[in-house]
Amino acid sequence: MLIYASDLDQTLIYSERSRGMDVDDRIMIAAEQVDGRIISHISIRALEQLKQIAESIPFVPVTTRVLDLYHRIHIFREQIVPKYAITSNGAHILIDGQVNREWHEQVMQDVRDQAAPPTEAIVAFHRVSDPSWIIRESYWEDTFFSVLVDRDRMPDEQVMAIQPELEQLGWRLSIQGRKVYLVPFPVSKNRAIEHVKLLAGADQVIASGDSLLDRGLLDQADYAIAPAHGELYRGFQSGELQGNYGFTAQSGIQAAENILQFVMDIMNREGIMDYERTEN
Repeated sequence: MLIYASDLDQTLIYSERSRGMDVDDRIMIAAEQVDGRIISHISIRALEQLKQIAESIPFVPVTTRVLDLYHRIHIFREQIVPKYAITSNGAHILIDGQVNREWHEQVMQDVRDQAAPPTEAIVAFHRVSDPSWIIRESYWEDTFFSVLVDRDRMPDEQVMAIQPELEQLGWRLSIQGRKVYLVPFPVSKNRAIEHVKLLAGADQVIASGDSLLDRGLLDQADYAIAPAHGELYRGFQSGELQGNYGFTAQSGIQAAENILQFVMDIMNREGIMDYERTEN
């Protein structure tokens, strides 16, 4: 059985900043709202494609978002209700909307056993950081850090230079747009999807994602694709990264349509979905 596992932000859903400036508002709808304000969008076509996919195989959202932020995405309550979801970079697995406590406790025990305390990781980061480009620093669910930064001021090379030291501490560093993430090794999306794969009785995974935190998920999948934007795309374009997957023809919010067409084409070849393909 196939399952489709996908990152959300800048892969399937898009903020005002990431959707693309030349996109017609009429092709998209709200995916997430807070106090009446739209936080993220999904293209109407992508939502219909995702509905078709989720009717035939399990769709598993796999996100860096913590539980509260994941639950804000109303399309996953009202239009597509996944049986399984992975949040917090893999620290949580939801089954029918409920946290799998056994999984979370095992992950956190592994963090304590295999990674240095969070204070050591953030101290290492602070040796290269500067208040002039840090906007906000957050420690989520006693698990990982995210640091909102001014990318125009942040010296990327200087920040990435501490990666080897963090790896010695059992932590990985990832720059995604305006955020820097520090995540302990035992917390990973690919580890969590392997567990969901067992729970669902699946033998193959289709995956999509745009960031370095998605790289393990894509590398481990049987079929994988990434949007033509984000840190993975830039890494492949520069030659710094390599992998056995391709990128979408479009960028911005319409990249999701390319991704979901890729998934549908695989399902069609596998005899899971029969449809007449239409181009954009």
